Amino acid sequence: MDNLLGEFVGTMVLIAFGAGVCACNTLNKSKGQGGGWICITSAWGFAVMLGVFTSTTLGAPQGDLNPAVTLGKTLVGIYTVPQFFATSLVQILGAMLGAAIAWLAYLPHWAETEDKAAKLGIFCTAPAIRNYPLNFLCEVIATFFLMFVIWMIFSKQVGTIPPALGPYIVGLLIWTLGMSFGGPTGYAMNPARDLGPRLAHAILPIAGKGGSDWAYAWVPVFAPLAGAFLAYIVAVALHVF
Repeated sequence: MDNLLGEFVGTMVLIAFGAGVCACNTLNKSKGQGGGWICITSAWGFAVMLGVFTSTTLGAPQGDLNPAVTLGKTLVGIYTVPQFFATSLVQILGAMLGAAIAWLAYLPHWAETEDKAAKLGIFCTAPAIRNYPLNFLCEVIATFFLMFVIWMIFSKQVGTIPPALGPYIVGLLIWTLGMSFGGPTGYAMNPARDLGPRLAHAILPIAGKGGSDWAYAWVPVFAPLAGAFLAYIVAVALHVF
Protein backbone atom coordinates (compact mmCIF):
# COMPACT_ATOMS: atom_id res chain seq x y z
CA MET A 1 0.00 0.00 0.00
CA ASP A 2 1.53 3.28 -1.15
CA ASN A 3 -0.13 5.25 1.62
CA LEU A 4 1.53 3.47 4.56
CA LEU A 5 4.81 5.39 4.54
CA GLY A 6 2.95 8.69 4.30
CA GLU A 7 0.62 7.78 7.16
CA PHE A 8 3.55 6.63 9.32
CA VAL A 9 5.69 9.74 8.80
CA GLY A 10 2.73 12.13 8.81
CA THR A 11 1.49 10.79 12.13
CA MET A 12 5.02 11.03 13.50
CA VAL A 13 5.07 14.72 12.57
CA LEU A 14 1.64 15.25 14.14
CA ILE A 15 2.66 13.74 17.48
CA ALA A 16 6.16 15.22 17.57
CA PHE A 17 4.64 18.71 17.40
CA GLY A 18 1.58 17.85 19.51
CA ALA A 19 3.44 16.16 22.34
CA GLY A 20 6.10 18.80 21.95
CA VAL A 21 3.73 21.68 22.70
CA CYS A 22 2.38 19.79 25.72
CA ALA A 23 5.93 19.29 26.98
CA CYS A 24 6.75 22.93 26.33
CA ASN A 25 3.76 24.07 28.37
CA THR A 26 4.10 21.49 31.16
CA LEU A 27 7.68 20.64 32.06
CA ASN A 28 9.60 22.60 34.67
CA LYS A 29 12.23 25.04 33.43
CA SER A 30 10.73 25.02 29.94
CA LYS A 31 10.59 28.54 28.53
CA GLY A 32 7.02 27.88 27.43
CA GLN A 33 5.76 26.57 30.76
CA GLY A 34 2.24 27.75 31.56
CA GLY A 35 1.45 28.89 28.02
CA GLY A 36 -2.15 27.77 28.40
CA TRP A 37 -4.91 25.95 26.59
CA ILE A 38 -5.12 28.28 23.59
CA CYS A 39 -1.42 27.75 22.96
CA ILE A 40 -1.86 23.98 23.14
CA THR A 41 -4.96 23.80 20.94
CA SER A 42 -3.39 26.13 18.38
CA ALA A 43 -0.29 24.00 18.07
CA TRP A 44 -2.32 20.79 17.78
CA GLY A 45 -4.29 22.33 14.92
CA PHE A 46 -1.08 23.37 13.18
CA ALA A 47 0.41 19.93 13.90
CA VAL A 48 -2.46 18.24 12.05
CA MET A 49 -1.97 20.60 9.11
CA LEU A 50 1.76 19.87 8.94
CA GLY A 51 1.21 16.14 9.34
CA VAL A 52 -1.31 16.08 6.49
CA PHE A 53 1.08 17.95 4.20
CA THR A 54 3.82 15.46 5.08
CA SER A 55 1.57 12.44 4.64
CA THR A 56 0.33 13.64 1.26
CA THR A 57 3.83 14.39 -0.01
CA LEU A 58 4.98 10.88 0.89
CA GLY A 59 2.22 9.06 -0.94
CA ALA A 60 -0.87 9.09 1.30
CA PRO A 61 -3.35 11.25 -0.64
CA GLN A 62 -5.99 10.94 2.09
CA GLY A 63 -3.69 12.17 4.90
CA ASP A 64 -5.78 10.61 7.68
CA LEU A 65 -3.27 10.39 10.60
CA ASN A 66 -6.15 8.95 12.60
CA PRO A 67 -7.79 5.50 12.64
CA ALA A 68 -11.18 7.11 13.32
CA VAL A 69 -10.89 9.12 10.11
CA THR A 70 -9.65 6.01 8.31
CA LEU A 71 -12.69 4.12 9.62
CA GLY A 72 -15.01 6.81 8.32
CA LYS A 73 -13.40 6.59 4.90
CA THR A 74 -13.58 2.80 5.02
CA LEU A 75 -17.32 3.04 5.58
CA VAL A 76 -17.71 5.13 2.41
CA GLY A 77 -15.58 2.70 0.39
CA ILE A 78 -12.24 4.48 0.14
CA TYR A 79 -10.43 1.71 2.03
CA THR A 80 -10.98 -2.03 2.37
CA VAL A 81 -11.11 -3.56 5.85
CA PRO A 82 -7.54 -4.96 5.61
CA GLN A 83 -6.35 -1.52 4.46
CA PHE A 84 -8.07 0.03 7.48
CA PHE A 85 -6.17 -2.21 9.89
CA ALA A 86 -2.83 -1.79 8.12
CA THR A 87 -3.20 2.00 7.97
CA SER A 88 -4.26 2.18 11.62
CA LEU A 89 -1.23 0.13 12.67
CA VAL A 90 1.28 2.40 10.94
CA GLN A 91 -0.49 5.44 12.39
CA ILE A 92 0.00 4.02 15.90
CA LEU A 93 3.67 3.23 15.19
CA GLY A 94 4.23 6.71 13.79
CA ALA A 95 2.63 8.20 16.89
CA MET A 96 5.01 6.20 19.09
CA LEU A 97 7.99 7.57 17.19
CA GLY A 98 6.70 11.14 17.37
CA ALA A 99 6.26 10.84 21.14
CA ALA A 100 9.80 9.49 21.50
CA ILE A 101 11.15 12.46 19.55
CA ALA A 102 9.32 14.89 21.86
CA TRP A 103 10.79 13.03 24.85
CA LEU A 104 14.29 13.42 23.45
CA ALA A 105 13.80 17.10 22.71
CA TYR A 106 13.01 17.79 26.38
CA LEU A 107 15.34 15.17 27.84
CA PRO A 108 16.80 17.21 30.75
CA HIS A 109 13.39 18.53 31.81
CA TRP A 110 11.74 15.26 32.84
CA ALA A 111 13.86 14.88 35.95
CA GLU A 112 13.09 18.49 36.87
CA THR A 113 9.34 17.79 36.91
CA GLU A 114 7.93 15.82 39.84
CA ASP A 115 4.29 15.64 38.76
CA LYS A 116 3.88 12.15 37.28
CA ALA A 117 0.36 12.80 35.98
CA ALA A 118 1.50 15.98 34.25
CA LYS A 119 4.27 14.06 32.52
CA LEU A 120 1.83 11.39 31.39
CA GLY A 121 -0.45 14.13 30.05
CA ILE A 122 2.27 15.14 27.61
CA PHE A 123 1.90 11.75 25.95
CA CYS A 124 -1.79 10.93 26.17
CA THR A 125 -5.13 12.23 27.34
CA ALA A 126 -6.82 12.00 30.72
CA PRO A 127 -10.21 13.26 31.89
CA ALA A 128 -10.58 16.37 34.01
CA ILE A 129 -13.38 14.56 35.88
CA ARG A 130 -13.06 10.78 35.73
CA ASN A 131 -16.44 9.37 34.77
CA TYR A 132 -15.96 6.72 32.10
CA PRO A 133 -19.42 6.84 30.48
CA LEU A 134 -19.38 10.65 30.29
CA ASN A 135 -15.74 10.73 29.19
CA PHE A 136 -16.69 8.27 26.44
CA LEU A 137 -19.64 10.46 25.45
CA CYS A 138 -17.47 13.58 25.22
CA GLU A 139 -14.98 11.81 22.93
CA VAL A 140 -17.82 10.49 20.79
CA ILE A 141 -19.23 14.02 20.41
CA ALA A 142 -15.87 15.56 19.56
CA THR A 143 -15.01 12.87 17.00
CA PHE A 144 -18.50 12.98 15.53
CA PHE A 145 -17.98 16.65 14.72
CA LEU A 146 -14.46 15.97 13.43
CA MET A 147 -15.63 13.39 10.89
CA PHE A 148 -18.99 14.98 10.12
CA VAL A 149 -17.53 18.42 9.46
CA ILE A 150 -14.70 16.99 7.34
CA TRP A 151 -17.39 15.50 5.12
CA MET A 152 -19.21 18.84 5.08
CA ILE A 153 -16.04 20.73 4.11
CA PHE A 154 -15.20 18.40 1.23
CA SER A 155 -18.75 17.76 0.06
CA LYS A 156 -19.83 18.12 -3.55
CA GLN A 157 -22.27 20.80 -2.47
CA VAL A 158 -19.45 23.01 -1.20
CA GLY A 159 -17.48 22.51 -4.39
CA THR A 160 -13.87 21.80 -5.22
CA ILE A 161 -11.32 22.95 -2.66
CA PRO A 162 -7.74 23.32 -3.94
CA PRO A 163 -5.69 20.40 -2.55
CA ALA A 164 -3.15 22.69 -0.89
CA LEU A 165 -5.93 24.48 1.01
CA GLY A 166 -7.52 21.39 2.56
CA PRO A 167 -4.94 20.83 5.34
CA TYR A 168 -5.28 24.45 6.48
CA ILE A 169 -9.04 24.10 6.83
CA VAL A 170 -8.76 20.80 8.71
CA GLY A 171 -6.17 22.38 11.00
CA LEU A 172 -8.65 25.13 11.82
CA LEU A 173 -11.26 22.47 12.54
CA ILE A 174 -8.92 20.71 15.00
CA TRP A 175 -8.14 24.03 16.66
CA THR A 176 -11.84 24.83 17.04
CA LEU A 177 -12.68 21.37 18.36
CA GLY A 178 -10.00 21.71 21.02
CA MET A 179 -11.30 25.06 22.21
CA SER A 180 -14.92 23.88 22.15
CA PHE A 181 -14.82 20.25 23.32
CA GLY A 182 -11.31 19.73 24.66
CA GLY A 183 -11.97 20.66 28.27
CA PRO A 184 -13.49 17.45 29.66
CA THR A 185 -11.08 14.86 28.21
CA GLY A 186 -8.32 16.62 26.31
CA TYR A 187 -10.00 15.76 22.97
CA ALA A 188 -8.09 12.71 21.79
CA MET A 189 -10.46 12.09 18.81
CA ASN A 190 -7.77 9.76 17.51
CA PRO A 191 -6.91 6.26 18.75
CA ALA A 192 -3.37 6.51 17.35
CA ARG A 193 -2.79 9.92 18.92
CA ASP A 194 -3.51 8.48 22.36
CA LEU A 195 -2.48 4.82 22.17
CA GLY A 196 0.84 5.32 20.38
CA PRO A 197 2.22 7.90 22.83
CA ARG A 198 0.78 5.97 25.78
CA LEU A 199 2.76 2.92 24.62
CA ALA A 200 5.82 5.14 24.22
CA HIS A 201 5.33 6.42 27.79
CA ALA A 202 5.19 2.84 29.05
CA ILE A 203 8.35 1.82 27.17
CA LEU A 204 10.63 4.87 27.36
CA PRO A 205 12.98 5.42 30.34
CA ILE A 206 11.32 8.70 31.31
CA ALA A 207 12.81 10.12 34.48
CA GLY A 208 10.38 9.93 37.40
CA LYS A 209 7.43 8.68 35.40
CA GLY A 210 4.43 6.96 36.95
CA GLY A 211 1.96 4.52 35.48
CA SER A 212 0.48 4.87 32.01
CA ASP A 213 -3.18 4.86 33.20
CA TRP A 214 -4.27 1.82 31.20
CA ALA A 215 -7.60 1.84 33.05
CA TYR A 216 -8.61 4.88 30.98
CA ALA A 217 -6.86 3.94 27.72
CA TRP A 218 -9.88 2.20 26.20
CA VAL A 219 -11.89 5.44 26.13
CA PRO A 220 -9.72 7.39 23.64
CA VAL A 221 -9.37 4.27 21.50
CA PHE A 222 -12.99 3.14 21.14
CA ALA A 223 -14.94 6.38 21.60
CA PRO A 224 -13.39 8.06 18.52
CA LEU A 225 -14.22 5.00 16.43
CA ALA A 226 -17.81 5.17 17.71
CA GLY A 227 -17.93 8.88 16.94
CA ALA A 228 -16.76 8.32 13.37
CA PHE A 229 -19.36 5.57 12.90
CA LEU A 230 -22.10 7.85 14.23
CA ALA A 231 -20.99 10.61 11.86
CA TYR A 232 -21.31 8.17 8.97
CA ILE A 233 -24.84 7.16 10.03
CA VAL A 234 -25.96 10.79 10.26
CA ALA A 235 -24.27 11.76 6.98
CA VAL A 236 -26.00 8.89 5.20
CA ALA A 237 -29.35 9.88 6.71
CA LEU A 238 -28.80 13.44 5.43
CA HIS A 239 -27.84 12.21 1.94
CA VAL A 240 -24.40 13.79 2.13
CA PHE A 241 -22.82 11.12 -0.07
